[in-house]
Amino acid sequence: MHGNLKEHGRGRWPEAFTPKLVTVLREGYGGPALARDAIAGLTVAIVALPLSMAIAIASGASPESGLYAAIVGGAIVSALGGSRYQIGGPAGAFIVLVAAIIARHGFDGFLLATMIAGLILIALGALRLGTYIRYIPHPVIVGFTAGIAAIIFVSQLKDLFGITLAGPEPGPVLDKLAALGAAAGTASPLSFAVAAATIAVIVGMKRLKPTAPGMLIAVALAAAATAVLSLPLETIGTRFGGIPNGLPAPALPTVTWERVITVLPDAFAIALLGGIESLLSAVVADGMSGRRHRSNVELVAQGFANIGSALFGGLCVTGTIARTATNVRSGAAGPIAGILHAAFLLGFMLIAAPLASYVPLAALAGVLALVAWNMAEKHEFAAIIRRSRSEAVVLLVTFLVVVFRDLTEGILVGVVLGAFVFMHRMATMVGVEGAEPAGGASPDESETASGRDVMVYRFTGPLFFAASSTVAATLERIGRFPPFVVLDLSAVPLADSSAIQGLASFVARVRMSGASVVVAGARPDLRRFLARAGLKPPIVRYAADVAAARAYAERALAGEPRTDAGGEEDADEGGSRRGA
Repeated sequence: MHGNLKEHGRGRWPEAFTPKLVTVLREGYGGPALARDAIAGLTVAIVALPLSMAIAIASGASPESGLYAAIVGGAIVSALGGSRYQIGGPAGAFIVLVAAIIARHGFDGFLLATMIAGLILIALGALRLGTYIRYIPHPVIVGFTAGIAAIIFVSQLKDLFGITLAGPEPGPVLDKLAALGAAAGTASPLSFAVAAATIAVIVGMKRLKPTAPGMLIAVALAAAATAVLSLPLETIGTRFGGIPNGLPAPALPTVTWERVITVLPDAFAIALLGGIESLLSAVVADGMSGRRHRSNVELVAQGFANIGSALFGGLCVTGTIARTATNVRSGAAGPIAGILHAAFLLGFMLIAAPLASYVPLAALAGVLALVAWNMAEKHEFAAIIRRSRSEAVVLLVTFLVVVFRDLTEGILVGVVLGAFVFMHRMATMVGVEGAEPAGGASPDESETASGRDVMVYRFTGPLFFAASSTVAATLERIGRFPPFVVLDLSAVPLADSSAIQGLASFVARVRMSGASVVVAGARPDLRRFLARAGLKPPIVRYAADVAAARAYAERALAGEPRTDAGGEEDADEGGSRRGA
């Protein structure tokens, strides 16, 4: 009971923005919990070590920038975040975006964009907008993730096959594939063999001993073989000169007003992608652990983490789904596991930095190719295509725009298309039931009419702009009206201005014919909205339900109109005017 409301981030302001680390410490934190967190933190650090370097290299940055992001950003996310189990660091989903930003603005410009993105995320969290980020349709998320996975896989083909290009590797997917195809003759069978062996070791370890750090073992074996056998392969050492054995001093990127304006669109892209990815990761952790995260706290923490990472020259930071899931499966007790994961990574840098120079890039390409394969959500992709034609269109359009155009455009196009699909579905749920009284009673007279002098029109579903034309066309087909028309709105959850305008026009038509209108069953908020649009006594009367509306009509037809204390006729039982 202590805080279901607070878990959702809707409690009082101080509690709504309290990091989960504080919550865990309040609950009582002792030696057993610390031992669990230490084991989980070490396990996650072992997974994050090769992955962080691989993501950085694939993004067009140096390998240490990925480690800086995992160490600095990971520690801040766990210390300030709204999830007990979130692990922050560089993510494969950012590879394409980061590479494009570095190509446009250089690494210093990318760091500036990351810091601005951090400020944007802090603002989003402080304004409690985290809930709205989660309203992105599921087909958009699946198509977006699959598109990123495809781009990551294509980006690793060069190192996977050891292909040598005459010039810089093109960015667009089709241009990249064309360039790689033209240079296919330079492929190195040894590079492919090392990459394939790396993948085989990871997959084999996962099947034989799922708890073993397959990625680290595979990369370590590849590095050992390269060093001992003096294999002619490109390594971290040959391309980057190795990695430093510690964190650099924090420093600001070059900041000018012109540069801020230039990188601002990229900053928004980083913030949007980071917010989506981190909240998705937190939701995955919730599902695995039974806990609930605080989305707005998480966004604020992600913002500070990106600012901190950029100050140390690290990549942008977000919640990482695979490492977060590993943290939960490893028995973590709380956010201290994420802080210890960052500490272990720093320890690895201090001790084992010289050994990283021997890691072949083909092995890291194999790691990322496997990551891309796993993140593609192939089964869900196929399930959506089989399940719904409209959702399949949203999925495929999002996927194709992400792969062949732009990540941000893919999300925006997918969300807009998903919104249109949703509106179409909602519009098909709207209905108007009723019939004009004729010479005899209708077949369902007991439900839809009260003799020849009262007609009930039932409205069902949300009355909004996408359905207003359908509703208006239905109402316009009504040729004549009995003395009383009852509009049953009990099954209408909401209405917008377009629909209310249509109802107002219909009411005006009814009144011009000399008939009276009674609105039955309208919810209080809908009734207030109708009243603000001018639909209030004496233009229309309100009743609690259809039975009360009929009773009112029958009394009026009998010459016995009811009058409330204010002197106006009202259909509500008891004579009270409710809500106009």
